[in-house]
Amino acid sequence: MSATSLVSEELQPTPTPGRPRPVAGLAVAGLVLCLVGAALMVLAATRLRDYNSGGIVSTVVAAVLVLLALYPLWPTLLAFRRSAARRSLLANDELVPARRAAAAGREEAQIALGYSAAAIIVAGLLLMSLAYGGGVAHTFFQTHAWRAAFPKMIHAFWTNVWVACVAQVLVLVFGLLIAIMRMLPGRAGAPLRAIALVYCDVFRAIPAIVVILLVVFGTPLAIPATAKWPTVWLGITALTLTYSAYVSEVYRAGLASIHPSQSAAARSLGLSYVQTLRTVLVPQAVRRVIPPLLNDFISLQKDTALLAFAGILDVVLVAQLFQSDLFNLSPITLAAFFFILITIPQARFVDFLIDRDAARRAGK
Repeated sequence: MSATSLVSEELQPTPTPGRPRPVAGLAVAGLVLCLVGAALMVLAATRLRDYNSGGIVSTVVAAVLVLLALYPLWPTLLAFRRSAARRSLLANDELVPARRAAAAGREEAQIALGYSAAAIIVAGLLLMSLAYGGGVAHTFFQTHAWRAAFPKMIHAFWTNVWVACVAQVLVLVFGLLIAIMRMLPGRAGAPLRAIALVYCDVFRAIPAIVVILLVVFGTPLAIPATAKWPTVWLGITALTLTYSAYVSEVYRAGLASIHPSQSAAARSLGLSYVQTLRTVLVPQAVRRVIPPLLNDFISLQKDTALLAFAGILDVVLVAQLFQSDLFNLSPITLAAFFFILITIPQARFVDFLIDRDAARRAGK
């Protein structure tokens, strides 16, 4: 008797193969959720059309939404067919094909559940926005207010864009200097390390709006030489002071992630500390911290809206002026759309960099 037959026949008998899990229950749940989603979407589409007095655009949009809400019926039907095939195959003792049919049926049912849940969420949001006679839509999404405010607001939004660009360049340079100061070696670097530590702690603790108010209103009084500076440059200074503290910590994390052996190898080749930083450590650290740096820059882009509280004519301040004039919050919503349009591409770019870095680390 061979060793293999001894294990398989006497000591470890072959386990009885299990039956595939049923699919019908999941398919029924998908069907119920699909019908609920379709019913809610029909109700929301009707209210959308009525709110727009039966306009052609709203009617087309309502029809498209209802058709999309009905899409989960197709994977639900496929799930029922797979369930029937599973039962038929099990009756003929075809276990492997039955498992395949059951797995495919469960996947189709899960697709139906996912799309139905999305339809319910969209329908719920539409119903909420059109509730109370369209109160939400009337308050936040008035198209005539958008048309009136758009030319002035898009011009003011340029201020937010260039302020963010200039501040980001300054933050990149100043943050790197602070990070290097915090990592200076030896007793000689101790005072500079302490100054950099205090700077990071202080400016990360103070809210950005407080820094902006102190710099924009306080600097011209305390330092008369800056009294003639444009207010927007004082705002850039305030944002640079605040975000340099955050970015310096990102830089420091990147520098600390470089293995000490690389620094030791560079020093053993005769490079000075500055040369080691410039040619070995900083290039690798910057490459590693690009995604968190971009995250900080997205936050900086949004925080340019705080300049409105210092009287700088940016998109938020212009939106507030139109809000007061029109007695409607739709200009504020339009300002939010501007920030969304400029922020989402940056967020997706950060995701791309993170995925690319993960793939590179995995050797793909």
